[in-house]
Amino acid sequence: MAAKVLAIVLAGGEGKRLMPLTTDRAKPAVPFGGMYRMVDFVLSNLANAGFLKIVVLTQYKSHSLDRHITKTWRMSTLLGNYVTPVPAQQRRGPWWFAGSADAIYQSFNLINDEQPDYVIVFGADHIYRMDPRQMVDDHIASGAGVTVAGIRQPLSMADQFGVIEVGEDGKRIRAFREKPTDAVGLPDAPDEIYASMGNYVFTTRALCEAVERDAEDKTSKHDMGGSIIPMFVERGEANVYDFRDNEVPGSDDRDRGYWRDVGTLDSFYDAHMDLINVHPVFNLYNFDWPIYTEQPPWPPAKFVHQWGERVGRAVGSMVSPGSVVSGSLVENSIISPKVRVHSWAHVEGSVLMEGVEIGRHAVIRRAILDKNVFVPEGAEIGVDLEKDRQRYTVSDNGIVVIGKGQKVEL
Repeated sequence: MAAKVLAIVLAGGEGKRLMPLTTDRAKPAVPFGGMYRMVDFVLSNLANAGFLKIVVLTQYKSHSLDRHITKTWRMSTLLGNYVTPVPAQQRRGPWWFAGSADAIYQSFNLINDEQPDYVIVFGADHIYRMDPRQMVDDHIASGAGVTVAGIRQPLSMADQFGVIEVGEDGKRIRAFREKPTDAVGLPDAPDEIYASMGNYVFTTRALCEAVERDAEDKTSKHDMGGSIIPMFVERGEANVYDFRDNEVPGSDDRDRGYWRDVGTLDSFYDAHMDLINVHPVFNLYNFDWPIYTEQPPWPPAKFVHQWGERVGRAVGSMVSPGSVVSGSLVENSIISPKVRVHSWAHVEGSVLMEGVEIGRHAVIRRAILDKNVFVPEGAEIGVDLEKDRQRYTVSDNGIVVIGKGQKVEL
């Protein structure tokens, strides 16, 4: 008989480093790749793997996230399948989630209702493909209390990640440290480390016991990576799962093992640029392992006018349905639904979210424009960064970011 598995997606993050994109929404609800929201990637991985009992724990600015999940992620109820958002219910007292481990503790009723053998706990704000069935199978075979997904990264980058250090067998975790400056390389690759992906598979009883113990510790930060995993490591009950071993149907050598933590504006921008190469670093066109999302009745994208320099065209770009490129040039950009780019405008290396309108003769370079931003005729964004810094957010790498509905001035 197949093991019973419940999937819990942690989607309560504020995403402060993604401001202003998270001014009005939770980080997992931020649009990505034109058509999608960040949460769609983890939910698609779980659904493609056949794990169809999924709860999404939400907290901060969750309305658009709740609405998206409710409208989009509808499973057949015939076999008891569901994807449901669950806000902080205050079942343990009058307080919100104090951390990711506390979110699990306050949601014990969800585990008790399903009585699963194993619990998947995944984050909601990473861009990647993964077949979690293989990680669950690895966990069951190991007999560990928890299995942590690790992605190989250069040893020189250890101070940027939560680092998993393993024993000589390459599987058992002997230390779990946050951004160490003295990390040790892997037994089979001394110049590499395992970075935690924030994805875990637990044996249910072990998870519940650990979370209850953590809840009693008033000094704990109640964090899965910082509090719960070290408990299992101390007892020798934590294993690592090498993401390199995960085989996703339809993946090729170029995008196999792709994973991005889009926690900053620059990493968010870079992940978008990964989508638009001729042979993309992350391939959205893998129909063997699709990324699901809401599909409203938008018409196909349209390119109009062909007179002199007034030619509607897009090169090296992804253009979503409902958009019109009218006598203008779009280069190396992501165009979301219902975008309008008017004549003689030039959009280059940019991400335009739903409902953005670019006026005639406007120039947009290396920018992220959130929903419903209107750029007036002749305006320039990303041309003079010093001027842009006085009015908008500009990232460390010079990406100009304009928030949802923010007014653009000449």
